[in-house]
Amino acid sequence: MASGFFALLDDISVLMDDVLTMSKVSAKKTAGILGDDLAVSAEKASGFVSSRELPVLWAITKGSFLNKLIILPFAFLLSAFLPSAVTVILIFGGIYLSYEGAETIYEFVFPHKPKGTKITTEALPKSVVLRLEKKKIKSAILTDFILSVEIIIIALGTVVNETIGVQIGVVSVIATIATVGVYGLVALIIRMDDLGFKLIRMSDGQKNSFHFMGVGLVNALPVVIKILSVVGTIALLLVSGGIFVHNIDFFHHLLEVFPGMFRELIFGLSSGVTALLFVRLMKLIFKPFLKSPKDLKF
Repeated sequence: MASGFFALLDDISVLMDDVLTMSKVSAKKTAGILGDDLAVSAEKASGFVSSRELPVLWAITKGSFLNKLIILPFAFLLSAFLPSAVTVILIFGGIYLSYEGAETIYEFVFPHKPKGTKITTEALPKSVVLRLEKKKIKSAILTDFILSVEIIIIALGTVVNETIGVQIGVVSVIATIATVGVYGLVALIIRMDDLGFKLIRMSDGQKNSFHFMGVGLVNALPVVIKILSVVGTIALLLVSGGIFVHNIDFFHHLLEVFPGMFRELIFGLSSGVTALLFVRLMKLIFKPFLKSPKDLKF
């Protein structure tokens, strides 16, 4: 009886060791999307009045947890009964990620006026503020769902040949990091300016260390979000390129003389540009048949 108990503990120990080892590998593979998720989430959670930022972020975080609970069972079922589908979803996800990266670059080069309303004043009636908040929260949760699918599928792709126990452990760890870690950092980022204003008030109008630290934090917030956006865009292209290199033989043996990261960036960017041109061509073709351009969304 005792030997059986210790054997069980040994099996659990081996399983946890495998989970931790593969979790490190999966974390490296999903780091790019986690970076993009952080940048997108920070942008989605900002723009509210100070008193509403954390409640809104908490609502988005709960939605993110729900997204993971919906996605995880389907991912494990596919892995158990149709593992080839994981690779297919991974490749299509790579195309989507490269498209997102290329579109971000396109919008930077050819900027347009942003659409939508930002909640930036407490003068609005409470009912209007809450309605606008709900709209932005829904948008953030939908974006999180798309990114969560990719994070989970990529994490699952790294352990698709492992036992189901290792798969569940690794993917659950990555899913937790993608929610708790990302939104925890977002909470710190979006409160940088509030901490800065508090330090400025503590300076009592004097040009002391509190004043300079406060001004630095206030000015740093938009810079940090911009840097995260740039890093996230590059990471999207690298992640998508890596998906193509490791899952498509044609790309795997192409440009082998180039450094790995540069090679993945080339494949990700070229795929993204191709996808972007295709989407814009489809919009031009179908635009005359639609009552409104809004009827066609990609």
